[in-house]
Amino acid sequence: MTSSPEDPVESLVLHATDNQVSWLTLNRPDSLNAITPDLREHLIRKFLDASADPAVRAVVLTGAGRGFCAGADLRGGAAAGERMPGDVARTIRRGAQRLIAAVLDCEKPVIAAVNGAAAGLGAHLALACDLVLAAESARFVEVFVRRGLVPDGGGAYLLPRLVGPQRAKELMFFGDALTATDAQRLGLVNRVVPADGLEKTARAWAERLAAGPTRALALTKQLVNASLDGDRASAFAAEAAAQEINMTTADAREGVASFVERREPRYHGR
Repeated sequence: MTSSPEDPVESLVLHATDNQVSWLTLNRPDSLNAITPDLREHLIRKFLDASADPAVRAVVLTGAGRGFCAGADLRGGAAAGERMPGDVARTIRRGAQRLIAAVLDCEKPVIAAVNGAAAGLGAHLALACDLVLAAESARFVEVFVRRGLVPDGGGAYLLPRLVGPQRAKELMFFGDALTATDAQRLGLVNRVVPADGLEKTARAWAERLAAGPTRALALTKQLVNASLDGDRASAFAAEAAAQEINMTTADAREGVASFVERREPRYHGR
């Protein structure tokens, strides 16, 4: 496993690459990994880097310590001092929404390994990932209403698509904490595992994805995400175009050849 060098900014997100999997660990455990502007920008860069790096074929996002992410750090910044009209909207567009978009648009599959509390923007960060694993101790909280706030960071976009509008409203109106088991029952979590098995399960899933046809997975992710916003005709057209693009890849040729030759495919992410 190779790790990135640490300086005060770099250490906000620990980064290691192992077996073509990029491991990103939010590293502000004393604040339950609350997101500061520096942490956010660093994390966005890491997702952009993962998309462009052929040596990375899957990403795992988790948190250090006992929490996954407590949401945005409201101390200072837009939460303090005098604001001008439009400041809040600009802050959200340039901040939380860019972070969620970086996860949704990452060209590699992203697994959230939720090791503890995921609240507010932290919950949305997990739910933006392609697959969500949760430790039994994990909790998901739409905390905004408790602070008299409207959900931001893509919450009103993500939640209805995952659980339907009425369930989404229930979660957002009341702000009650969801256990990992309840989150799985609602469809927010793929699998719940004991805390001491979270990393092992995330590693197994990520390495399985990293051994897969990387471009086909990227195009599949793009199709599924886009299908939630478009009509059937657009979805069918996008599907056909994606398959046209995908058939130019070496992995697609390998997949077909392995079927014809009755052997296991050997994908290389190209």
